[in-house]
Amino acid sequence: MSQSLTLLAGPDALRILRERGLRAEDVDILPGASGGPKWLGLEGIDRVLFGEFLQQPRTRPLHLIGSSIGSWRLACLAQKDPVAALRRFADAYLEQRYPVKPPPSLVSEVSATVLEALLGPDGAEQILTHPWARLHVVTTRCKGLLASEQSSVQLAGFVLGALANAVSRRTLGLYMERVVFHTAGDASPFAGLKDLPSVHRPLTRDNLRPALIASGSIPLVLAGVHDIPGAPAGTYRDGGVVDYHLDVDYGAGDGLVLYPHFYPYVVPGWFDKSLKWRRAGPLNFRRALIITPSPAHLARLPGGRIPDRSDFTNMKAEDRIRAWKQVLTEGDRMADELRELLATGRIADHVQAL
Repeated sequence: MSQSLTLLAGPDALRILRERGLRAEDVDILPGASGGPKWLGLEGIDRVLFGEFLQQPRTRPLHLIGSSIGSWRLACLAQKDPVAALRRFADAYLEQRYPVKPPPSLVSEVSATVLEALLGPDGAEQILTHPWARLHVVTTRCKGLLASEQSSVQLAGFVLGALANAVSRRTLGLYMERVVFHTAGDASPFAGLKDLPSVHRPLTRDNLRPALIASGSIPLVLAGVHDIPGAPAGTYRDGGVVDYHLDVDYGAGDGLVLYPHFYPYVVPGWFDKSLKWRRAGPLNFRRALIITPSPAHLARLPGGRIPDRSDFTNMKAEDRIRAWKQVLTEGDRMADELRELLATGRIADHVQAL
């Protein structure tokens, strides 16, 4: 058994892996979930997948779909040097510093500087013109009370949305819609999503930055992004509100959905985090291979867990940065283990049924 990784596969993915192993050319889609600082726990996996495994020659597009921090990780993959982009991202992300109870405007301002570090001097152009990576950035266009920047009004809207969502996830359409900005043109595999109201718009030079900022604009923590160019007018917030871990229809293609993830389970939406019965079923993940840190790996991390947003308020900045750097260092174990499994072709020997 793997020591640092847990590998879970749906039935179609299991068949493919047992027939021919894990090949980059078989990967059709790569999702990136919301989770804020949790992404640091995947950095070692990302380095190997983004910078090595997926850099092999391709004859067909690779569709990347991310919400919130997941879209930012995938924006690294869609650049010419993903490892350098991940390094810039991690360095800037670790150094975030805030006063007690920072206003949303300040958090948005700091986040924008992190994004600029991630993109570097010409990352935006590289994403838009990448030869095979097709980036899909999930955002949430808010309606009614949710569109307000007044915290008490916005909070009231989210309380109403959460109560309705507890009854049925489909009620989210009353309060918000999914808006996906992407570089896939007419070939997007997500154009037919019907589970919730959805709008699809091209990523352009004018809207790439605001779309990425919006995708990570956590309600009540960051300010919303208003009137993104090329999209319906309105207030855009974190894509994870509607698609927290991306429990969406990935289609019936012949290839794999390769999903590096924080957890061995998938939570559909932001409001579902506390609803223990609201977990993704197997249907959307039949051809998915989920790669996640193992319990043994988590036990080695500070506090026995991957970082989360509470670290900003519960830890002094110096202690938080030290702990997060340790998480990145421990990620080397996952990177080495994954690299060995890929080199030996023994992935299928370590996979568990999803």
